[in-house]
Amino acid sequence: MTKKITMQDIADQLNISKNSVSQALTGKAGVSEKTRSLVEATARELGYEYLPARKNYQYNTDSKNVKIALIASDYAFSLKSFFGEIYLSIEKEIASQNNSLMIQSINQAAIQSLELPAFILNGSVDGVLILSHLNTEYIQKIISTGIPAVLVDHHHPHIKADAVLTNNRFGAFLAVEHLVQLGHREIGFIGNISISPSYYERLEGYHLALNHYGIKHNEALLLSDIEEDEDGVRKAMHQLPKQPTAWFCVNDGLGFLVSSYLVHAGYKIPEQISVSNFDNGQLSKLATPKITTMDIDLELFGKRAVEQLMWRISNKDAANQEILLPTTLLVRESTGPAPN
Repeated sequence: MTKKITMQDIADQLNISKNSVSQALTGKAGVSEKTRSLVEATARELGYEYLPARKNYQYNTDSKNVKIALIASDYAFSLKSFFGEIYLSIEKEIASQNNSLMIQSINQAAIQSLELPAFILNGSVDGVLILSHLNTEYIQKIISTGIPAVLVDHHHPHIKADAVLTNNRFGAFLAVEHLVQLGHREIGFIGNISISPSYYERLEGYHLALNHYGIKHNEALLLSDIEEDEDGVRKAMHQLPKQPTAWFCVNDGLGFLVSSYLVHAGYKIPEQISVSNFDNGQLSKLATPKITTMDIDLELFGKRAVEQLMWRISNKDAANQEILLPTTLLVRESTGPAPN
């Protein structure tokens, strides 16, 4: 008796998943045109009986309501001035395409136990946007389900997925270059680089700028493990034997805290010390004086994340991509010429 050929036989022949074979033969999005043609040819060769799928493989928002999930940690969702704006942009873009958005906050208990949301476990969504950092193992588990996923403002060498990111290195380079062009040669860095790859990349941009302009690094001015709280900043700044003429702060919150400390300690900004930071959040605008910063187009962030996920849904087998979004220097009152 002749063995009946199954989708699994085709999958084994091509060394791909059974799910990819099913998507190819039923005309669903999620595989490339090359893979689809290969699967169809192998099916004919092995004698698998199927009805050729309708040749309409490109994703079309008019013909299908795509269900997208947006997940993030409780902490990320609490940062309304940054991730909140990205979320609103994502929601706006998905609504403009008449698609559906499901939102799930992931608490630390779920992250530690690797407990995935039900809509991922039962495959009821077509794609997942992962906002900021959760946990590498947790994100890997999401990706292992086969549901297309795009990381938003996060990446890691062990995570095989598309990512939409800020060009942190070049942004930090431009911020520090601005200080150098104002005559500053003693430029400090403050931040906690263990929290996020973005912060580590901003430290790299700081080093790139100093190297580019031939400025010697002063390790005493490199505060790379500072918590973002008033006491932590005050202690770190107070212990310095001497203040630099300028500070580059890794984010908006630290820029505000550094600026506040300097003012309370009797320093004049920018006459004695200049301050610049990253992100252009509300605190940059509320500080006195207002802080020079690197602006991130958060609306573009959300839009590109959705666009990339829609592309990924239709091109499941394509190589992973990282998309770097540019930043813009906003010069305000907190930076000025280096004191003589």
